[in-house]
Amino acid sequence: MSLYVEGLTSRAPNSGMAEFQEVMRKELEASMHTELEKLLGTAKGAEAELARKNFEGFKKIFHRFLQAKGPSVDWPKIHRPPEDSIQPYEKIKARGLPDSVATSLNKLVVIKLNGGLGTSMGCKGPKSLISVRNENTFLDLTVQQIEHLNKTFNVEVPLVLMNSFNTDEDTKKILQKYAHHRVKIHTFNQSRYPRINKESLLPVAKDMGLSGENAEAWYPPGHGDIYASFYNSGLLDQLIAEGKEYMFVSNIDNLGATVDLHILHHLMSQPEGKRCEFVMEVTDKTRADVKGGTLIEYDGKLRLLEIAQVPKAHVDEFKSVTKFKIFNTNNLWISLPAIKRLQEKNSMDMEIIVNPKTLDGGLNIIQLETAVGAAIKSFDNALGINVPRSRFLPVKTTSDLLLVMSNLYTLDAGSLTMSKKREFPTTPHVKLGSSFTKVHDFLMRFESIPDMLELDHLTVSGDVTFGKQVSLKGTVIIIANHGDRIDIPAGAMLENKIVSGNLRILDH
Repeated sequence: MSLYVEGLTSRAPNSGMAEFQEVMRKELEASMHTELEKLLGTAKGAEAELARKNFEGFKKIFHRFLQAKGPSVDWPKIHRPPEDSIQPYEKIKARGLPDSVATSLNKLVVIKLNGGLGTSMGCKGPKSLISVRNENTFLDLTVQQIEHLNKTFNVEVPLVLMNSFNTDEDTKKILQKYAHHRVKIHTFNQSRYPRINKESLLPVAKDMGLSGENAEAWYPPGHGDIYASFYNSGLLDQLIAEGKEYMFVSNIDNLGATVDLHILHHLMSQPEGKRCEFVMEVTDKTRADVKGGTLIEYDGKLRLLEIAQVPKAHVDEFKSVTKFKIFNTNNLWISLPAIKRLQEKNSMDMEIIVNPKTLDGGLNIIQLETAVGAAIKSFDNALGINVPRSRFLPVKTTSDLLLVMSNLYTLDAGSLTMSKKREFPTTPHVKLGSSFTKVHDFLMRFESIPDMLELDHLTVSGDVTFGKQVSLKGTVIIIANHGDRIDIPAGAMLENKIVSGNLRILDH
Protein backbone atom coordinates (compact mmCIF):
# COMPACT_ATOMS: atom_id res chain seq x y z
CA MET A 1 0.00 0.00 0.00
CA SER A 2 1.18 3.53 -0.61
CA LEU A 3 2.91 5.43 2.17
CA TYR A 4 0.20 8.05 1.89
CA VAL A 5 -2.59 5.53 2.57
CA GLU A 6 -0.54 3.92 5.32
CA GLY A 7 -0.04 7.33 6.97
CA LEU A 8 -3.76 7.94 7.03
CA THR A 9 -4.68 4.47 8.20
CA SER A 10 -2.16 4.54 11.05
CA ARG A 11 -4.40 7.16 12.65
CA ALA A 12 -7.55 5.09 12.20
CA PRO A 13 -9.13 3.12 15.09
CA ASN A 14 -8.07 -0.54 15.18
CA SER A 15 -11.63 -1.78 14.73
CA GLY A 16 -12.72 -1.49 11.16
CA MET A 17 -9.17 -0.82 9.91
CA ALA A 18 -9.75 -2.76 6.67
CA GLU A 19 -12.99 -0.86 6.00
CA PHE A 20 -11.27 2.49 6.65
CA GLN A 21 -8.41 1.58 4.30
CA GLU A 22 -10.87 0.61 1.59
CA VAL A 23 -12.74 3.92 1.95
CA MET A 24 -9.45 5.86 1.69
CA ARG A 25 -8.44 3.91 -1.41
CA LYS A 26 -11.76 4.60 -3.10
CA GLU A 27 -11.53 8.30 -2.26
CA LEU A 28 -8.01 8.53 -3.68
CA GLU A 29 -9.05 6.67 -6.82
CA ALA A 30 -12.09 8.92 -7.30
CA SER A 31 -9.91 12.04 -6.85
CA MET A 32 -7.40 10.72 -9.39
CA HIS A 33 -10.16 10.02 -11.94
CA THR A 34 -11.53 13.56 -11.47
CA GLU A 35 -8.07 15.09 -12.03
CA LEU A 36 -7.50 12.96 -15.15
CA GLU A 37 -10.84 14.12 -16.61
CA LYS A 38 -9.79 17.74 -15.99
CA LEU A 39 -6.54 17.11 -17.87
CA LEU A 40 -8.42 15.45 -20.76
CA GLY A 41 -10.56 18.57 -20.96
CA THR A 42 -7.44 20.52 -22.04
CA ALA A 43 -6.71 18.15 -24.98
CA LYS A 44 -8.20 18.41 -28.46
CA GLY A 45 -8.94 15.99 -31.30
CA ALA A 46 -6.52 13.09 -31.85
CA GLU A 47 -4.48 14.10 -28.79
CA ALA A 48 -7.55 13.67 -26.58
CA GLU A 49 -8.29 10.22 -28.01
CA LEU A 50 -4.71 9.07 -27.47
CA ALA A 51 -4.58 10.57 -23.96
CA ARG A 52 -7.78 8.75 -23.01
CA LYS A 53 -6.23 5.42 -24.10
CA ASN A 54 -3.08 6.22 -22.10
CA PHE A 55 -5.11 7.18 -19.05
CA GLU A 56 -7.03 3.88 -19.14
CA GLY A 57 -3.72 2.08 -18.74
CA PHE A 58 -2.64 4.52 -16.03
CA LYS A 59 -5.88 4.00 -14.06
CA LYS A 60 -5.21 0.23 -14.00
CA ILE A 61 -1.67 0.61 -12.69
CA PHE A 62 -2.74 3.26 -10.15
CA HIS A 63 -5.54 0.97 -8.89
CA ARG A 64 -3.07 -1.88 -8.42
CA PHE A 65 -0.61 0.47 -6.69
CA LEU A 66 -3.27 1.45 -4.12
CA GLN A 67 -4.15 -2.22 -3.54
CA ALA A 68 -0.53 -3.29 -2.94
CA LYS A 69 0.21 -4.59 0.55
CA GLY A 70 3.92 -4.80 1.33
CA PRO A 71 6.60 -6.53 -0.80
CA SER A 72 5.40 -8.28 -3.96
CA VAL A 73 7.30 -11.48 -3.11
CA ASP A 74 7.16 -13.84 -0.17
CA TRP A 75 10.88 -14.67 0.28
CA PRO A 76 10.49 -18.30 1.53
CA LYS A 77 8.58 -19.12 -1.69
CA ILE A 78 11.57 -18.20 -3.87
CA HIS A 79 13.38 -21.17 -5.41
CA ARG A 80 16.12 -21.63 -7.95
CA PRO A 81 14.65 -22.39 -11.38
CA PRO A 82 14.51 -26.08 -12.36
CA GLU A 83 17.53 -27.27 -14.40
CA ASP A 84 15.65 -27.57 -17.70
CA SER A 85 14.05 -24.12 -17.44
CA ILE A 86 17.37 -22.36 -18.16
CA GLN A 87 19.20 -23.95 -21.07
CA PRO A 88 22.87 -23.36 -21.90
CA TYR A 89 23.30 -21.57 -25.23
CA GLU A 90 25.92 -24.15 -26.30
CA LYS A 91 23.28 -26.89 -26.16
CA ILE A 92 20.93 -24.91 -28.42
CA LYS A 93 23.75 -23.99 -30.80
CA ALA A 94 24.89 -27.65 -31.02
CA ARG A 95 21.61 -28.58 -32.72
CA GLY A 96 22.79 -26.68 -35.78
CA LEU A 97 20.73 -24.80 -38.34
CA PRO A 98 18.43 -26.08 -41.09
CA ASP A 99 19.40 -25.73 -44.76
CA SER A 100 17.24 -22.63 -44.99
CA VAL A 101 16.79 -20.16 -42.17
CA ALA A 102 14.88 -17.76 -44.43
CA THR A 103 11.50 -19.24 -43.48
CA SER A 104 12.15 -18.55 -39.80
CA LEU A 105 13.57 -15.08 -40.41
CA ASN A 106 10.48 -14.08 -42.41
CA LYS A 107 8.42 -14.70 -39.27
CA LEU A 108 10.59 -12.40 -37.12
CA VAL A 109 10.23 -8.75 -36.12
CA VAL A 110 13.10 -6.88 -34.41
CA ILE A 111 11.98 -4.32 -31.82
CA LYS A 112 14.33 -1.83 -30.20
CA LEU A 113 13.41 0.05 -27.02
CA ASN A 114 14.11 3.63 -28.11
CA GLY A 115 12.46 5.75 -25.42
CA GLY A 116 15.59 6.95 -23.62
CA LEU A 117 17.40 10.27 -23.82
CA GLY A 118 21.17 10.68 -23.74
CA THR A 119 21.08 12.98 -20.69
CA SER A 120 23.21 10.70 -18.48
CA MET A 121 26.01 11.10 -21.04
CA GLY A 122 25.50 14.86 -21.40
CA CYS A 123 23.65 14.66 -24.73
CA LYS A 124 20.36 16.19 -25.81
CA GLY A 125 17.82 14.16 -27.78
CA PRO A 126 17.44 10.38 -28.23
CA LYS A 127 20.28 8.25 -26.91
CA SER A 128 20.09 6.14 -30.08
CA LEU A 129 21.52 9.10 -32.06
CA ILE A 130 24.82 9.21 -30.13
CA SER A 131 27.84 8.20 -32.27
CA VAL A 132 29.42 5.07 -30.84
CA ARG A 133 31.78 3.73 -33.49
CA ASN A 134 33.29 5.24 -36.67
CA GLU A 135 30.64 8.01 -36.63
CA ASN A 136 27.89 5.36 -36.55
CA THR A 137 25.07 5.85 -34.04
CA PHE A 138 23.25 3.08 -32.16
CA LEU A 139 20.46 3.41 -34.74
CA ASP A 140 22.89 3.26 -37.71
CA LEU A 141 24.41 0.02 -36.38
CA THR A 142 20.95 -1.52 -35.82
CA VAL A 143 19.84 -0.68 -39.37
CA GLN A 144 23.11 -2.07 -40.79
CA GLN A 145 22.66 -5.36 -38.88
CA ILE A 146 19.11 -5.94 -40.14
CA GLU A 147 19.88 -4.83 -43.69
CA HIS A 148 22.77 -7.33 -43.72
CA LEU A 149 20.37 -10.11 -42.61
CA ASN A 150 17.79 -9.16 -45.23
CA LYS A 151 20.34 -9.10 -48.04
CA THR A 152 22.24 -12.23 -46.97
CA PHE A 153 19.15 -14.45 -46.66
CA ASN A 154 16.86 -12.57 -49.08
CA VAL A 155 14.25 -11.98 -46.36
CA GLU A 156 12.15 -9.10 -45.02
CA VAL A 157 12.84 -8.65 -41.29
CA PRO A 158 11.28 -5.32 -40.26
CA LEU A 159 12.70 -3.01 -37.61
CA VAL A 160 10.25 -1.55 -35.10
CA LEU A 161 11.22 1.29 -32.77
CA MET A 162 9.29 1.87 -29.56
CA ASN A 163 9.74 5.61 -29.07
CA SER A 164 8.60 7.81 -26.20
CA PHE A 165 7.17 11.32 -26.39
CA ASN A 166 10.76 12.41 -25.58
CA THR A 167 12.34 10.72 -28.61
CA ASP A 168 9.62 10.35 -31.26
CA GLU A 169 10.00 13.62 -33.18
CA ASP A 170 13.82 13.57 -33.41
CA THR A 171 13.85 9.86 -34.33
CA LYS A 172 11.29 10.27 -37.12
CA LYS A 173 13.32 13.12 -38.66
CA ILE A 174 16.43 10.94 -38.81
CA LEU A 175 14.61 7.90 -40.27
CA GLN A 176 14.45 9.64 -43.67
CA LYS A 177 18.14 8.86 -44.16
CA TYR A 178 17.37 5.12 -44.26
CA ALA A 179 14.75 5.43 -47.03
CA HIS A 180 16.93 3.55 -49.52
CA HIS A 181 18.15 0.85 -47.12
CA ARG A 182 16.68 -2.63 -47.37
CA VAL A 183 14.87 -2.37 -44.03
CA LYS A 184 11.23 -1.58 -43.47
CA ILE A 185 11.07 0.62 -40.35
CA HIS A 186 7.96 1.11 -38.22
CA THR A 187 7.54 3.17 -35.07
CA PHE A 188 4.99 3.34 -32.29
CA ASN A 189 4.90 5.37 -29.11
CA GLN A 190 5.06 4.36 -25.48
CA SER A 191 2.25 5.65 -23.30
CA ARG A 192 2.49 9.03 -21.60
CA TYR A 193 1.59 8.88 -17.90
CA PRO A 194 1.25 11.70 -15.35
CA ARG A 195 3.83 11.97 -12.57
CA ILE A 196 2.21 11.80 -9.14
CA ASN A 197 2.80 14.15 -6.21
CA LYS A 198 4.19 11.87 -3.47
CA GLU A 199 2.17 13.59 -0.73
CA SER A 200 -1.24 14.08 -2.35
CA LEU A 201 -1.04 11.15 -4.79
CA LEU A 202 -2.53 13.38 -7.51
CA PRO A 203 -1.04 14.40 -10.88
CA VAL A 204 1.36 17.35 -10.91
CA ALA A 205 0.32 18.32 -14.47
CA LYS A 206 -1.92 21.34 -14.99
CA ASP A 207 -2.80 20.50 -18.61
CA MET A 208 -1.75 18.13 -21.41
CA GLY A 209 1.13 20.39 -22.53
CA LEU A 210 4.77 19.30 -22.47
CA SER A 211 6.40 22.69 -21.99
CA GLY A 212 6.66 25.40 -19.34
CA GLU A 213 5.55 24.32 -15.88
CA ASN A 214 4.42 20.99 -17.37
CA ALA A 215 7.84 20.09 -18.78
CA GLU A 216 8.50 17.62 -15.94
CA ALA A 217 4.89 16.51 -15.39
CA TRP A 218 4.89 13.45 -17.65
CA TYR A 219 6.92 10.26 -18.06
CA PRO A 220 7.07 7.11 -20.24
CA PRO A 221 6.11 4.25 -17.86
CA GLY A 222 8.99 1.81 -18.33
CA HIS A 223 9.48 -0.75 -21.10
CA GLY A 224 6.79 -3.06 -19.66
CA ASP A 225 4.38 -0.71 -21.43
CA ILE A 226 5.45 -2.29 -24.75
CA TYR A 227 2.65 -4.86 -24.69
CA ALA A 228 -0.24 -2.39 -24.31
CA SER A 229 1.18 0.35 -26.54
CA PHE A 230 2.20 -2.11 -29.31
CA TYR A 231 -1.30 -3.62 -29.21
CA ASN A 232 -3.07 -0.23 -29.07
CA SER A 233 -1.02 1.13 -32.00
CA GLY A 234 -2.56 -1.44 -34.38
CA LEU A 235 0.94 -2.45 -35.47
CA LEU A 236 0.79 -5.79 -33.62
CA ASP A 237 -2.28 -6.87 -35.65
CA GLN A 238 -0.72 -5.59 -38.88
CA LEU A 239 2.47 -7.64 -38.36
CA ILE A 240 0.55 -10.80 -37.39
CA ALA A 241 -1.49 -10.37 -40.60
CA GLU A 242 1.81 -10.23 -42.51
CA GLY A 243 2.73 -13.65 -41.09
CA LYS A 244 5.08 -12.52 -38.33
CA GLU A 245 5.17 -14.82 -35.28
CA TYR A 246 7.94 -13.68 -32.92
CA MET A 247 9.54 -10.44 -31.88
CA PHE A 248 13.12 -10.08 -30.69
CA VAL A 249 13.14 -7.11 -28.33
CA SER A 250 16.17 -5.46 -26.73
CA ASN A 251 17.52 -2.11 -25.53
CA ILE A 252 18.89 -0.06 -28.42
CA ASP A 253 22.02 0.72 -26.37
CA ASN A 254 22.92 -2.99 -26.00
CA LEU A 255 25.34 -3.47 -28.89
CA GLY A 256 25.53 -7.23 -28.21
CA ALA A 257 21.81 -7.75 -28.91
CA THR A 258 21.92 -9.00 -32.50
CA VAL A 259 19.54 -11.52 -34.11
CA ASP A 260 20.76 -15.01 -33.14
CA LEU A 261 19.79 -17.64 -35.71
CA HIS A 262 20.23 -20.56 -33.28
CA ILE A 263 17.77 -19.16 -30.73
CA LEU A 264 15.33 -18.31 -33.52
CA HIS A 265 15.56 -21.84 -34.94
CA HIS A 266 15.02 -23.30 -31.46
CA LEU A 267 11.79 -21.31 -31.12
CA MET A 268 10.51 -22.20 -34.58
CA SER A 269 11.30 -25.90 -34.32
CA GLN A 270 9.12 -26.57 -31.23
CA PRO A 271 6.05 -28.80 -31.68
CA GLU A 272 2.92 -26.71 -32.35
CA GLY A 273 1.23 -27.41 -29.00
CA LYS A 274 4.39 -26.85 -26.95
CA ARG A 275 5.61 -23.63 -28.53
CA CYS A 276 7.78 -21.58 -26.21
CA GLU A 277 6.05 -18.19 -26.01
CA PHE A 278 8.79 -16.31 -24.17
CA VAL A 279 12.59 -16.62 -24.07
CA MET A 280 14.71 -14.49 -21.77
CA GLU A 281 18.42 -14.34 -22.50
CA VAL A 282 20.34 -14.43 -19.23
CA THR A 283 24.08 -14.44 -18.64
CA ASP A 284 26.42 -15.20 -15.75
CA LYS A 285 26.67 -12.53 -13.07
CA THR A 286 29.92 -10.78 -12.28
CA ARG A 287 30.51 -8.40 -9.37
CA ALA A 288 29.44 -5.56 -11.68
CA ASP A 289 25.98 -7.08 -12.23
CA VAL A 290 24.80 -7.67 -8.66
CA LYS A 291 21.79 -5.37 -9.05
CA GLY A 292 20.51 -7.01 -12.25
CA GLY A 293 17.16 -8.84 -12.21
CA THR A 294 17.35 -12.64 -11.99
CA LEU A 295 15.14 -15.60 -12.87
CA ILE A 296 13.51 -17.58 -10.04
CA GLU A 297 10.80 -20.18 -9.68
CA TYR A 298 7.79 -18.84 -7.79
CA ASP A 299 4.44 -20.59 -7.44
CA GLY A 300 5.55 -23.13 -10.04
CA LYS A 301 6.35 -20.51 -12.71
CA LEU A 302 9.47 -18.80 -14.02
CA ARG A 303 9.51 -15.25 -12.72
CA LEU A 304 11.80 -12.21 -12.97
CA LEU A 305 12.94 -10.93 -9.58
CA GLU A 306 14.15 -7.31 -9.54
CA ILE A 307 16.12 -5.74 -6.69
CA ALA A 308 13.25 -3.25 -6.08
CA GLN A 309 11.00 -6.19 -5.08
CA VAL A 310 13.44 -7.69 -2.57
CA PRO A 311 12.70 -7.13 1.15
CA LYS A 312 15.54 -5.07 2.72
CA ALA A 313 16.61 -7.97 4.95
CA HIS A 314 17.39 -10.09 1.85
CA VAL A 315 19.12 -7.55 -0.44
CA ASP A 316 22.62 -8.91 0.30
CA GLU A 317 21.40 -12.43 -0.43
CA PHE A 318 19.91 -11.20 -3.73
CA LYS A 319 23.26 -9.63 -4.68
CA SER A 320 25.10 -12.88 -3.96
CA VAL A 321 26.88 -14.24 -7.02
CA THR A 322 26.66 -17.77 -5.59
CA LYS A 323 22.90 -18.02 -4.93
CA PHE A 324 21.64 -16.00 -7.91
CA LYS A 325 24.22 -16.76 -10.59
CA ILE A 326 22.55 -15.21 -13.64
CA PHE A 327 20.89 -11.94 -14.57
CA ASN A 328 18.48 -10.71 -17.24
CA THR A 329 20.10 -9.10 -20.32
CA ASN A 330 16.70 -7.74 -21.46
CA ASN A 331 17.14 -9.56 -24.79
CA LEU A 332 13.73 -11.22 -25.14
CA TRP A 333 12.03 -13.38 -27.78
CA ILE A 334 8.25 -13.23 -27.48
CA SER A 335 5.33 -14.75 -29.41
CA LEU A 336 3.19 -12.10 -31.13
CA PRO A 337 -0.07 -14.14 -31.06
CA ALA A 338 0.52 -14.74 -27.32
CA ILE A 339 0.82 -10.97 -26.69
CA LYS A 340 -2.44 -10.43 -28.57
CA ARG A 341 -4.19 -13.17 -26.54
CA LEU A 342 -2.98 -11.84 -23.18
CA GLN A 343 -3.85 -8.25 -24.04
CA GLU A 344 -7.35 -9.18 -25.13
CA LYS A 345 -7.94 -11.23 -21.98
CA ASN A 346 -6.43 -8.44 -19.88
CA SER A 347 -4.23 -11.06 -18.20
CA MET A 348 -0.73 -9.63 -18.68
CA ASP A 349 0.68 -9.64 -15.15
CA MET A 350 3.65 -7.44 -14.27
CA GLU A 351 4.80 -6.16 -10.88
CA ILE A 352 4.66 -2.39 -10.38
CA ILE A 353 7.96 -0.59 -9.87
CA VAL A 354 7.50 2.53 -7.74
CA ASN A 355 10.21 4.94 -8.88
CA PRO A 356 10.62 7.97 -6.56
CA LYS A 357 12.19 11.12 -8.01
CA THR A 358 12.71 14.76 -7.05
CA LEU A 359 11.90 17.36 -9.72
CA ASP A 360 14.15 20.36 -10.36
CA GLY A 361 11.97 22.58 -8.14
CA GLY A 362 12.38 20.17 -5.22
CA LEU A 363 8.95 18.47 -5.47
CA ASN A 364 8.97 14.77 -4.54
CA ILE A 365 7.06 12.66 -7.03
CA ILE A 366 6.58 8.99 -7.86
CA GLN A 367 6.43 7.21 -11.20
CA LEU A 368 4.60 3.89 -11.57
CA GLU A 369 6.47 1.68 -14.03
CA THR A 370 6.68 -1.92 -15.26
CA ALA A 371 9.51 -3.96 -16.83
CA VAL A 372 9.06 -5.91 -20.09
CA GLY A 373 10.72 -9.06 -18.65
CA ALA A 374 8.35 -9.17 -15.67
CA ALA A 375 5.59 -10.50 -17.94
CA ILE A 376 7.45 -13.83 -18.34
CA LYS A 377 5.13 -15.55 -15.86
CA SER A 378 2.08 -14.76 -18.03
CA PHE A 379 3.37 -16.75 -21.02
CA ASP A 380 3.27 -20.50 -21.67
CA ASN A 381 6.42 -22.67 -21.77
CA ALA A 382 8.72 -19.76 -20.89
CA LEU A 383 12.43 -20.46 -21.05
CA GLY A 384 15.70 -18.86 -20.01
CA ILE A 385 18.77 -19.29 -22.23
CA ASN A 386 22.17 -18.71 -20.66
CA VAL A 387 24.00 -16.83 -23.41
CA PRO A 388 27.65 -15.75 -23.70
CA ARG A 389 28.53 -12.40 -22.12
CA SER A 390 29.17 -11.02 -25.62
CA ARG A 391 25.39 -10.70 -26.10
CA PHE A 392 25.30 -8.13 -23.29
CA LEU A 393 27.26 -5.05 -24.32
CA PRO A 394 25.32 -2.05 -23.01
CA VAL A 395 26.63 1.49 -23.38
CA LYS A 396 25.31 3.37 -20.35
CA THR A 397 28.33 5.57 -19.63
CA THR A 398 31.40 6.99 -21.36
CA SER A 399 33.41 4.22 -19.65
CA ASP A 400 31.36 1.74 -21.73
CA LEU A 401 31.77 3.99 -24.78
CA LEU A 402 35.57 3.84 -24.46
CA LEU A 403 35.44 0.03 -24.62
CA VAL A 404 33.28 -0.15 -27.78
CA MET A 405 35.29 2.58 -29.56
CA SER A 406 38.59 0.78 -28.87
CA ASN A 407 40.51 -1.94 -30.71
CA LEU A 408 38.96 -4.51 -28.34
CA TYR A 409 36.22 -4.81 -30.96
CA THR A 410 35.99 -5.14 -34.72
CA LEU A 411 32.95 -3.85 -36.61
CA ASP A 412 31.34 -5.89 -39.39
CA ALA A 413 27.92 -5.18 -40.91
CA GLY A 414 26.83 -3.25 -37.83
CA SER A 415 27.89 -5.96 -35.37
CA LEU A 416 30.72 -5.62 -32.86
CA THR A 417 32.86 -8.68 -32.22
CA MET A 418 35.63 -9.07 -29.64
CA SER A 419 38.99 -8.91 -31.41
CA LYS A 420 40.72 -12.28 -31.86
CA LYS A 421 43.91 -10.57 -30.65
CA ARG A 422 42.39 -10.19 -27.15
CA GLU A 423 43.66 -13.11 -25.06
CA PHE A 424 40.98 -12.84 -22.34
CA PRO A 425 37.28 -13.49 -22.93
CA THR A 426 36.22 -10.62 -20.65
CA THR A 427 36.44 -6.87 -21.22
CA PRO A 428 38.67 -4.67 -19.03
CA HIS A 429 37.13 -2.92 -16.04
CA VAL A 430 37.11 0.79 -16.91
CA LYS A 431 36.23 3.58 -14.51
CA LEU A 432 36.44 7.15 -15.83
CA GLY A 433 36.00 10.10 -13.47
CA SER A 434 33.51 12.98 -13.62
CA SER A 435 35.67 14.97 -16.09
CA PHE A 436 34.76 12.31 -18.70
CA THR A 437 30.99 12.00 -17.98
CA LYS A 438 29.75 14.04 -20.94
CA VAL A 439 30.43 12.65 -24.41
CA HIS A 440 31.73 16.03 -25.65
CA ASP A 441 34.27 16.28 -22.78
CA PHE A 442 35.19 12.61 -23.17
CA LEU A 443 36.04 13.06 -26.88
CA MET A 444 38.08 16.21 -26.17
CA ARG A 445 40.31 14.24 -23.77
CA PHE A 446 41.39 11.59 -26.30
CA GLU A 447 43.41 12.56 -29.39
CA SER A 448 42.87 8.93 -30.36
CA ILE A 449 41.44 5.95 -28.48
CA PRO A 450 44.27 4.03 -26.73
CA ASP A 451 45.31 0.46 -27.57
CA MET A 452 43.52 -1.60 -24.90
CA LEU A 453 44.00 -5.18 -26.13
CA GLU A 454 46.08 -6.16 -23.09
CA LEU A 455 44.33 -3.95 -20.53
CA ASP A 456 42.77 -5.48 -17.38
CA HIS A 457 41.79 -2.43 -15.36
CA LEU A 458 41.76 1.34 -15.98
CA THR A 459 40.89 4.06 -13.48
CA VAL A 460 41.16 7.71 -14.51
CA SER A 461 40.32 10.61 -12.21
CA GLY A 462 40.69 14.38 -12.59
CA ASP A 463 41.97 16.56 -15.41
CA VAL A 464 43.63 13.95 -17.66
CA THR A 465 44.19 13.96 -21.44
CA PHE A 466 45.56 11.25 -23.77
CA GLY A 467 47.78 11.88 -26.78
CA LYS A 468 47.73 9.82 -29.98
CA GLN A 469 48.64 6.10 -30.06
CA VAL A 470 48.81 5.56 -26.31
CA SER A 471 48.98 1.90 -25.22
CA LEU A 472 47.51 0.67 -21.92
CA LYS A 473 48.32 -2.78 -20.48
CA GLY A 474 47.58 -4.62 -17.23
CA THR A 475 46.33 -2.32 -14.46
CA VAL A 476 46.66 1.41 -15.08
CA ILE A 477 45.59 4.07 -12.57
CA ILE A 478 45.88 7.77 -13.48
CA ILE A 479 44.91 10.33 -10.84
CA ALA A 480 45.27 14.09 -11.26
CA ASN A 481 44.63 15.77 -7.93
CA HIS A 482 42.50 18.90 -7.69
CA GLY A 483 44.29 21.75 -9.47
CA ASP A 484 46.73 19.38 -11.21
CA ARG A 485 46.65 18.18 -14.81
CA ILE A 486 48.11 15.06 -16.41
CA ASP A 487 48.80 14.86 -20.16
CA ILE A 488 49.69 11.33 -21.25
CA PRO A 489 52.12 11.95 -24.15
CA ALA A 490 51.61 10.59 -27.65
CA GLY A 491 53.01 7.09 -28.12
CA ALA A 492 53.26 6.42 -24.37
CA MET A 493 53.01 2.80 -23.20
CA LEU A 494 51.70 2.36 -19.65
CA GLU A 495 51.82 -1.15 -18.19
CA ASN A 496 50.85 -1.82 -14.55
CA LYS A 497 51.46 1.85 -13.73
CA ILE A 498 50.08 4.36 -11.24
CA VAL A 499 50.42 7.95 -12.49
CA SER A 500 49.56 10.81 -10.13
CA GLY A 501 50.46 14.42 -9.44
CA ASN A 502 51.07 16.84 -12.29
CA LEU A 503 52.34 15.99 -15.78
CA ARG A 504 52.13 18.67 -18.48
CA ILE A 505 53.40 18.37 -22.01
CA LEU A 506 54.20 21.95 -23.03
CA ASP A 507 54.26 23.21 -26.61
CA HIS A 508 57.63 24.66 -27.54
